Amino acid sequence: MTAPDLSKLRIDRAAPPTESRGSSRVIPIAIAAIVVLGGGFFLLRGRSAVKIESVVAVATTGGGGAAAAEGTAVVTANGYVVARTRASVSAKVPGRLAWLGVDEGSRVTKGQVIARLEDADFRASVDEALANVASADANRIEAETDRDQARREADRTKQIRAENPNLMSAQEAEAAESRALQAAARANSAKARLDGARASLRFAEASLDNSSIRAPFSGTVLRKEAEVGEVVAPSVGGGLTRGAVVTMADLTTLEVEVDVNEAYIGRVSHGQRARIVLDAYPDTGFRGVVRQVVPTADRQRATVQVKVTITDRDPRILPEMGARVDFIAPPAPVTRSAAAQTPSAPRFRLPSAAVREVDGRSVVWLVRNGKLTLREVQAGPASAGFREIRSGLSGGERVFTGGVETPAEGMRVAE
Repeated sequence: MTAPDLSKLRIDRAAPPTESRGSSRVIPIAIAAIVVLGGGFFLLRGRSAVKIESVVAVATTGGGGAAAAEGTAVVTANGYVVARTRASVSAKVPGRLAWLGVDEGSRVTKGQVIARLEDADFRASVDEALANVASADANRIEAETDRDQARREADRTKQIRAENPNLMSAQEAEAAESRALQAAARANSAKARLDGARASLRFAEASLDNSSIRAPFSGTVLRKEAEVGEVVAPSVGGGLTRGAVVTMADLTTLEVEVDVNEAYIGRVSHGQRARIVLDAYPDTGFRGVVRQVVPTADRQRATVQVKVTITDRDPRILPEMGARVDFIAPPAPVTRSAAAQTPSAPRFRLPSAAVREVDGRSVVWLVRNGKLTLREVQAGPASAGFREIRSGLSGGERVFTGGVETPAEGMRVAE
């Protein structure tokens, strides 16, 4: 068999490689997808969904003396609910807790026994003091009897000496008088010892009574600080010693302590009405009244503490709850001079997130015709998440507060 001649075989390098029909469509489809995704990105970026809040005029006092409408908050501050009458109840004497008769939430009345210490040693001290009193009383009776007898003998001797000096010498009369005086002194000493024994008895009885721990006022037990078997003392001594047995408070004296920015403390006064909103119940408001503006400021925080009494009693209000207090503008008296004055520019309160700092300026983003517009304003310091706008707004504007990281001029707003 003859072998094939391979020398005549050639490779045609001029002919282009043949492409499949399906692969020719991959590139146009990829380009179209990129265009669609890019357009969607920019479309979504131009129509970012942002949160819009309407500007509402705040009841603040302007520079010209125009007062806000009654019922509007002039200042807002955050704080906590506290009980004005509150105590950590401890034992007056050290000892081991033998009985505890209350739990968290227990209602107690003033003077009620809430716990007892082991009192065997105190009872023994009372019995000993009683015995000492009895002994001292017997000695007093004996001494007083001797005193009376010595006095009678001294009087008889004196009488006999007066009637017949020959029957009773002056020396015998003087000796009888001395014995009477000594007996009187011994009687007085016995009486003093009896008084001392009675004082020791009262001390022993007081120590025994102090082993019973009583409620200092009517209220509610908030927390147990010790358990049966633990050693308690008037002051903490370390180790296993407890300083208090229970913590209690009078829930009828609940109030809210808030820190008001010192820039706005001039708008808060004693007796001013307030609206209280608890963090636990944000949809419920409780009435309050300013009880005290503490006459000192916190230098580091630039705040002044204000205490607001809660006038609406509600079992849902508990100590240590977080609360927001809106101080209500008091009604302003209308006088002829006030009516003749030119009203000052209105002021507004906005959430702190609505006010931004750009190049050292305070600005807000307004929403006009579905787009964002930058507006420079004069803003006061923050207080409880709000800032006062003193100038730059006229009222009714819609203000951007959130939704995108960096707003820009002309950015469209999705309604």
